[in-house]
Amino acid sequence: DLRRAAAEPRDEGDMPGAPLDARFTFDSFVTGKPNELAHAAARRVGEGGPVAFNPLFLYGGVGLGKTHLMHAIAWDLLHRAPEKKVVYLSAEQFMYRFVQALRERDMMGFKSLFRSVDVLMVDDVQFIAGKDSTQEEFFHTFNALVDQNKQIVISADRAPGEIKDLEDRIRSRLQCGLVVDLHPTDYELRLGILQQKVELYRMQYPGLVIADGVLEFLAYRITTNVRVLEGALTRLFAFASLVGKEITLDLAQDCLADILRASDRKVTIEEIQRKVSEHFNMRLSDMIGPKRHRTIARPRQIAMYLAKQLTQRSLPEIGRRFGGRDHTTVMHAVKRIEDLRSKDSQIDEDLELLRRMLEA
Repeated sequence: DLRRAAAEPRDEGDMPGAPLDARFTFDSFVTGKPNELAHAAARRVGEGGPVAFNPLFLYGGVGLGKTHLMHAIAWDLLHRAPEKKVVYLSAEQFMYRFVQALRERDMMGFKSLFRSVDVLMVDDVQFIAGKDSTQEEFFHTFNALVDQNKQIVISADRAPGEIKDLEDRIRSRLQCGLVVDLHPTDYELRLGILQQKVELYRMQYPGLVIADGVLEFLAYRITTNVRVLEGALTRLFAFASLVGKEITLDLAQDCLADILRASDRKVTIEEIQRKVSEHFNMRLSDMIGPKRHRTIARPRQIAMYLAKQLTQRSLPEIGRRFGGRDHTTVMHAVKRIEDLRSKDSQIDEDLELLRRMLEA
Protein backbone atom coordinates (compact mmCIF):
# COMPACT_ATOMS: atom_id res chain seq x y z
CA ASP A 1 0.00 0.00 0.00
CA LEU A 2 1.54 3.23 -1.25
CA ARG A 3 0.20 5.41 1.58
CA ARG A 4 1.42 3.09 4.29
CA ALA A 5 4.85 2.89 2.65
CA ALA A 6 5.16 6.68 2.44
CA ALA A 7 3.99 7.18 6.00
CA GLU A 8 6.43 4.66 7.49
CA PRO A 9 9.80 5.98 8.70
CA ARG A 10 12.58 5.24 6.25
CA ASP A 11 15.84 3.47 7.00
CA GLU A 12 18.77 5.80 7.59
CA GLY A 13 20.41 4.60 4.38
CA ASP A 14 17.24 5.14 2.39
CA MET A 15 16.10 8.44 0.86
CA PRO A 16 15.84 11.34 3.33
CA GLY A 17 12.52 13.01 3.94
CA ALA A 18 9.50 13.35 6.18
CA PRO A 19 6.57 10.91 6.12
CA LEU A 20 3.58 12.01 4.06
CA ASP A 21 0.20 12.67 5.67
CA ALA A 22 -2.49 10.42 4.16
CA ARG A 23 -5.13 13.16 4.68
CA PHE A 24 -3.34 15.66 2.44
CA THR A 25 -4.38 14.67 -1.08
CA PHE A 26 -5.81 16.64 -3.99
CA ASP A 27 -9.19 15.00 -3.35
CA SER A 28 -9.34 16.53 0.13
CA PHE A 29 -8.10 19.98 -0.98
CA VAL A 30 -11.00 22.44 -1.30
CA THR A 31 -10.41 25.00 -4.04
CA GLY A 32 -11.75 28.51 -4.39
CA LYS A 33 -10.67 31.81 -5.89
CA PRO A 34 -7.87 32.47 -3.32
CA ASN A 35 -6.03 29.20 -4.07
CA GLU A 36 -7.08 28.12 -7.57
CA LEU A 37 -3.81 29.07 -9.30
CA ALA A 38 -1.69 27.33 -6.64
CA HIS A 39 -3.91 24.25 -6.92
CA ALA A 40 -3.69 24.18 -10.73
CA ALA A 41 0.12 24.56 -10.68
CA ALA A 42 0.47 21.82 -8.04
CA ARG A 43 -1.78 19.52 -10.09
CA ARG A 44 0.42 20.07 -13.14
CA VAL A 45 3.55 19.11 -11.20
CA GLY A 46 1.73 16.10 -9.73
CA GLU A 47 1.04 14.77 -13.23
CA GLY A 48 4.76 14.08 -13.53
CA GLY A 49 5.12 15.23 -17.14
CA PRO A 50 7.28 18.08 -18.48
CA VAL A 51 6.56 21.31 -16.61
CA ALA A 52 7.23 24.77 -18.03
CA PHE A 53 8.17 26.21 -14.64
CA ASN A 54 10.91 25.14 -12.24
CA PRO A 55 10.84 25.66 -9.33
CA LEU A 56 7.23 25.96 -8.25
CA PHE A 57 7.32 28.37 -5.29
CA LEU A 58 4.21 28.41 -3.07
CA TYR A 59 3.87 31.07 -0.39
CA GLY A 60 1.26 32.32 2.04
CA GLY A 61 0.33 32.63 5.70
CA VAL A 62 -0.24 29.88 8.24
CA GLY A 63 -3.02 27.38 7.54
CA LEU A 64 -3.70 28.31 3.91
CA GLY A 65 -2.73 24.96 2.38
CA LYS A 66 0.94 25.10 1.31
CA THR A 67 1.94 21.88 3.09
CA HIS A 68 -1.29 20.18 2.00
CA LEU A 69 -0.50 20.90 -1.67
CA MET A 70 3.08 19.65 -1.33
CA HIS A 71 1.96 16.35 0.20
CA ALA A 72 -0.72 16.05 -2.51
CA ILE A 73 1.91 16.49 -5.25
CA ALA A 74 4.05 13.78 -3.65
CA TRP A 75 1.08 11.36 -3.37
CA ASP A 76 0.15 11.98 -7.02
CA LEU A 77 3.70 11.43 -8.27
CA LEU A 78 4.14 8.26 -6.20
CA HIS A 79 0.82 6.93 -7.49
CA ARG A 80 1.68 7.60 -11.14
CA ALA A 81 5.33 6.52 -10.98
CA PRO A 82 6.22 4.59 -7.80
CA GLU A 83 9.79 4.14 -9.02
CA LYS A 84 10.45 7.91 -8.87
CA LYS A 85 12.56 9.29 -6.06
CA VAL A 86 10.28 11.94 -4.56
CA VAL A 87 11.64 13.62 -1.44
CA TYR A 88 9.57 15.94 0.75
CA LEU A 89 11.19 17.53 3.80
CA SER A 90 11.32 20.79 5.72
CA ALA A 91 14.18 23.25 5.31
CA GLU A 92 15.04 22.49 8.93
CA GLN A 93 15.43 18.79 8.11
CA PHE A 94 17.59 19.68 5.09
CA MET A 95 19.84 21.69 7.39
CA TYR A 96 19.96 18.88 9.95
CA ARG A 97 21.04 16.41 7.25
CA PHE A 98 23.67 18.86 6.04
CA VAL A 99 25.12 19.46 9.53
CA GLN A 100 25.12 15.71 10.17
CA ALA A 101 27.06 15.13 6.93
CA LEU A 102 29.59 17.80 7.93
CA ARG A 103 30.04 16.24 11.36
CA GLU A 104 30.49 12.76 9.91
CA ARG A 105 32.71 14.06 7.09
CA ASP A 106 30.37 12.59 4.50
CA MET A 107 29.62 15.54 2.23
CA MET A 108 30.00 13.37 -0.87
CA GLY A 109 27.27 11.05 0.44
CA PHE A 110 25.03 14.05 1.19
CA LYS A 111 25.54 15.55 -2.27
CA SER A 112 24.95 12.30 -4.14
CA LEU A 113 21.85 11.58 -2.02
CA PHE A 114 20.13 14.90 -2.67
CA ARG A 115 21.26 15.24 -6.27
CA SER A 116 19.94 11.82 -7.28
CA VAL A 117 16.27 12.65 -6.56
CA ASP A 118 13.67 13.13 -9.30
CA VAL A 119 11.57 15.62 -7.36
CA LEU A 120 12.78 17.65 -4.36
CA MET A 121 10.19 19.39 -2.19
CA VAL A 122 11.35 21.73 0.57
CA ASP A 123 8.83 23.21 3.02
CA ASP A 124 9.33 26.51 4.94
CA VAL A 125 12.46 27.55 3.05
CA GLN A 126 12.58 30.85 4.97
CA PHE A 127 14.17 28.80 7.77
CA ILE A 128 17.56 28.65 5.98
CA ALA A 129 17.76 32.44 5.52
CA GLY A 130 20.84 33.74 7.34
CA LYS A 131 22.37 30.26 7.68
CA ASP A 132 25.21 30.75 5.23
CA SER A 133 26.64 27.25 4.81
CA THR A 134 23.21 25.65 4.46
CA GLN A 135 22.19 28.30 1.92
CA GLU A 136 25.34 27.61 -0.05
CA GLU A 137 24.68 23.85 -0.18
CA PHE A 138 20.99 24.37 -0.96
CA PHE A 139 21.99 26.64 -3.87
CA HIS A 140 24.33 24.01 -5.33
CA THR A 141 21.75 21.23 -4.87
CA PHE A 142 19.12 23.44 -6.50
CA ASN A 143 21.34 24.19 -9.51
CA ALA A 144 22.40 20.55 -9.96
CA LEU A 145 18.78 19.38 -10.02
CA VAL A 146 17.58 22.14 -12.38
CA ASP A 147 20.47 21.34 -14.76
CA GLN A 148 19.24 17.71 -14.82
CA ASN A 149 15.66 18.87 -15.49
CA LYS A 150 14.52 17.53 -12.12
CA GLN A 151 11.49 19.23 -10.57
CA ILE A 152 11.76 21.37 -7.41
CA VAL A 153 8.81 22.53 -5.29
CA ILE A 154 9.38 25.02 -2.48
CA SER A 155 7.14 26.69 0.07
CA ALA A 156 7.63 29.69 2.36
CA ASP A 157 5.57 32.04 4.48
CA ARG A 158 6.37 34.98 2.19
CA ALA A 159 7.53 35.76 -1.36
CA PRO A 160 11.22 35.20 -2.24
CA GLY A 161 11.84 38.96 -2.43
CA GLU A 162 10.54 39.43 1.12
CA ILE A 163 12.65 36.76 2.85
CA LYS A 164 15.19 38.64 4.92
CA ASP A 165 18.86 37.44 4.91
CA LEU A 166 18.34 35.24 1.87
CA GLU A 167 21.28 35.38 -0.56
CA ASP A 168 20.53 37.36 -3.72
CA ARG A 169 21.55 34.52 -6.04
CA ILE A 170 19.16 32.12 -4.27
CA ARG A 171 16.42 34.74 -4.31
CA SER A 172 16.81 35.27 -8.07
CA ARG A 173 16.90 31.49 -8.66
CA LEU A 174 13.67 31.04 -6.70
CA GLN A 175 12.01 33.85 -8.64
CA CYS A 176 12.87 32.36 -12.03
CA GLY A 177 10.17 29.67 -11.71
CA LEU A 178 6.48 30.13 -10.98
CA VAL A 179 5.85 32.06 -7.76
CA VAL A 180 2.27 31.59 -6.51
CA ASP A 181 0.58 33.31 -3.60
CA LEU A 182 -2.05 31.41 -1.57
CA HIS A 183 -4.31 34.29 -0.58
CA PRO A 184 -6.26 34.42 2.68
CA THR A 185 -9.51 32.45 2.42
CA ASP A 186 -12.78 34.08 1.45
CA TYR A 187 -16.25 33.23 2.81
CA GLU A 188 -17.13 30.78 0.01
CA LEU A 189 -13.88 28.83 0.39
CA ARG A 190 -14.27 28.62 4.18
CA LEU A 191 -17.83 27.35 3.80
CA GLY A 192 -16.68 24.75 1.25
CA ILE A 193 -13.97 23.51 3.64
CA LEU A 194 -16.50 23.18 6.48
CA GLN A 195 -18.99 21.33 4.26
CA GLN A 196 -16.31 18.87 3.18
CA LYS A 197 -15.24 18.27 6.78
CA VAL A 198 -18.85 17.64 7.81
CA GLU A 199 -19.17 14.98 5.08
CA LEU A 200 -16.10 13.21 6.48
CA TYR A 201 -17.47 13.33 10.04
CA ARG A 202 -20.86 12.03 8.88
CA MET A 203 -19.14 8.85 7.68
CA GLN A 204 -17.89 8.26 11.26
CA TYR A 205 -20.93 9.58 13.13
CA PRO A 206 -24.01 9.15 10.92
CA GLY A 207 -26.33 10.30 13.72
CA LEU A 208 -24.77 13.76 14.05
CA VAL A 209 -27.21 16.60 13.34
CA ILE A 210 -26.19 20.15 12.44
CA ALA A 211 -28.82 22.88 12.42
CA ASP A 212 -29.20 25.16 9.39
CA GLY A 213 -27.00 28.25 9.50
CA VAL A 214 -24.28 26.87 11.80
CA LEU A 215 -21.68 26.33 9.06
CA GLU A 216 -22.49 29.70 7.49
CA PHE A 217 -22.10 31.35 10.90
CA LEU A 218 -18.64 29.75 11.42
CA ALA A 219 -17.46 30.61 7.89
CA TYR A 220 -18.51 34.22 8.43
CA ARG A 221 -17.06 34.65 11.92
CA ILE A 222 -13.77 32.66 11.89
CA THR A 223 -11.57 34.27 9.28
CA THR A 224 -8.04 33.82 10.71
CA ASN A 225 -6.98 30.59 9.00
CA VAL A 226 -8.18 27.14 8.00
CA ARG A 227 -6.58 25.37 10.98
CA VAL A 228 -8.54 27.52 13.45
CA LEU A 229 -11.71 26.92 11.43
CA GLU A 230 -11.23 23.13 11.32
CA GLY A 231 -10.25 23.09 15.00
CA ALA A 232 -13.51 24.86 15.88
CA LEU A 233 -15.55 22.29 13.96
CA THR A 234 -13.63 19.38 15.55
CA ARG A 235 -14.40 20.78 19.01
CA LEU A 236 -18.09 21.15 18.13
CA PHE A 237 -18.30 17.57 16.88
CA ALA A 238 -16.48 16.21 19.93
CA PHE A 239 -18.78 18.10 22.30
CA ALA A 240 -21.97 17.16 20.44
CA SER A 241 -21.05 13.47 20.20
CA LEU A 242 -20.07 13.29 23.88
CA VAL A 243 -23.26 14.90 25.19
CA GLY A 244 -25.46 13.52 22.39
CA LYS A 245 -26.89 16.87 21.31
CA GLU A 246 -27.77 18.47 17.99
CA ILE A 247 -25.30 21.16 16.94
CA THR A 248 -27.37 24.32 17.07
CA LEU A 249 -26.31 27.95 16.69
CA ASP A 250 -26.61 28.48 20.47
CA LEU A 251 -24.46 25.41 21.19
CA ALA A 252 -21.83 26.62 18.69
CA GLN A 253 -21.71 30.08 20.30
CA ASP A 254 -21.35 28.64 23.82
CA CYS A 255 -18.87 25.92 22.91
CA LEU A 256 -16.67 28.20 20.76
CA ALA A 257 -16.91 31.42 22.82
CA ASP A 258 -13.11 31.78 23.17
CA ILE A 259 -12.39 31.18 19.45
CA LEU A 260 -15.14 33.58 18.42
CA ARG A 261 -13.84 36.22 20.86
CA ALA A 262 -10.31 35.89 19.45
CA SER A 263 -11.67 36.19 15.90
CA ASP A 264 -13.55 39.34 16.91
CA ARG A 265 -10.40 41.00 18.19
CA LYS A 266 -10.06 44.43 16.57
CA VAL A 267 -6.95 46.53 17.09
CA THR A 268 -7.65 50.25 17.65
CA ILE A 269 -5.48 53.22 16.68
CA GLU A 270 -5.40 54.33 20.32
CA GLU A 271 -4.08 50.92 21.35
CA ILE A 272 -1.35 51.12 18.69
CA GLN A 273 -0.34 54.61 19.84
CA ARG A 274 -0.15 53.46 23.46
CA LYS A 275 1.91 50.33 22.73
CA VAL A 276 4.33 52.16 20.41
CA SER A 277 4.80 54.96 22.99
CA GLU A 278 5.56 52.40 25.71
CA HIS A 279 7.94 50.46 23.45
CA PHE A 280 9.96 53.57 22.56
CA ASN A 281 9.71 55.06 26.06
CA MET A 282 8.03 58.30 24.98
CA ARG A 283 4.99 60.24 26.20
CA LEU A 284 1.67 59.43 24.51
CA SER A 285 1.00 63.17 24.14
CA ASP A 286 4.12 63.48 21.94
CA MET A 287 2.70 60.84 19.58
CA ILE A 288 -0.07 63.21 18.51
CA GLY A 289 1.73 66.49 19.32
CA PRO A 290 3.65 68.81 16.96
CA LYS A 291 7.24 67.80 17.89
CA ARG A 292 9.29 66.63 14.90
CA HIS A 293 12.49 65.46 16.55
CA ARG A 294 13.62 62.12 15.14
CA THR A 295 13.23 60.28 18.48
CA ILE A 296 9.53 61.19 18.31
CA ALA A 297 8.91 61.34 14.54
CA ARG A 298 10.17 57.80 13.84
CA PRO A 299 7.95 56.06 16.45
CA ARG A 300 5.05 58.20 15.19
CA GLN A 301 5.67 56.94 11.64
CA ILE A 302 5.83 53.36 12.95
CA ALA A 303 2.48 53.85 14.72
CA MET A 304 0.94 55.25 11.50
CA TYR A 305 2.32 52.30 9.53
CA LEU A 306 0.83 49.82 12.04
CA ALA A 307 -2.50 51.67 12.01
CA LYS A 308 -2.62 51.26 8.23
CA GLN A 309 -1.65 47.56 8.45
CA LEU A 310 -3.77 46.44 11.42
CA THR A 311 -6.95 48.53 11.19
CA GLN A 312 -9.59 49.21 8.54
CA ARG A 313 -9.29 52.98 9.03
CA SER A 314 -8.77 55.25 6.02
CA LEU A 315 -5.63 57.39 5.64
CA PRO A 316 -7.50 60.68 6.39
CA GLU A 317 -8.99 59.12 9.54
CA ILE A 318 -5.57 57.86 10.69
CA GLY A 319 -4.17 61.36 10.08
CA ARG A 320 -6.93 62.92 12.19
CA ARG A 321 -6.15 60.55 15.10
CA PHE A 322 -2.50 61.68 14.96
CA GLY A 323 -3.18 65.30 15.89
CA GLY A 324 -5.14 66.28 12.77
CA ARG A 325 -2.36 65.49 10.29
CA ASP A 326 -3.00 65.31 6.55
CA HIS A 327 -3.47 61.93 4.81
CA THR A 328 -0.35 62.63 2.70
CA THR A 329 1.69 62.63 5.94
CA VAL A 330 0.36 59.15 6.70
CA MET A 331 1.17 57.99 3.14
CA HIS A 332 4.72 59.28 3.50
CA ALA A 333 5.10 57.55 6.90
CA VAL A 334 3.90 54.20 5.53
CA LYS A 335 6.26 54.42 2.53
CA ARG A 336 9.19 55.48 4.73
CA ILE A 337 8.71 52.57 7.17
CA GLU A 338 8.30 50.09 4.30
CA ASP A 339 11.63 51.29 2.86
CA LEU A 340 13.39 51.23 6.24
CA ARG A 341 12.02 47.81 7.09
CA SER A 342 13.84 46.18 4.17
CA LYS A 343 17.16 47.85 5.12
CA ASP A 344 17.13 48.09 8.91
CA SER A 345 16.79 44.78 10.79
CA GLN A 346 16.18 46.59 14.10
CA ILE A 347 13.11 48.39 12.79
CA ASP A 348 11.89 45.15 11.26
CA GLU A 349 12.25 43.38 14.62
CA ASP A 350 10.50 46.26 16.47
CA LEU A 351 7.58 46.09 14.03
CA GLU A 352 7.28 42.32 14.30
CA LEU A 353 7.33 42.50 18.12
CA LEU A 354 4.74 45.30 18.23
CA ARG A 355 2.47 43.51 15.75
CA ARG A 356 2.58 40.32 17.83
CA MET A 357 1.80 42.23 21.03
CA LEU A 358 -1.12 44.05 19.41
CA GLU A 359 -2.60 40.91 17.84
CA ALA A 360 -2.12 38.74 20.97
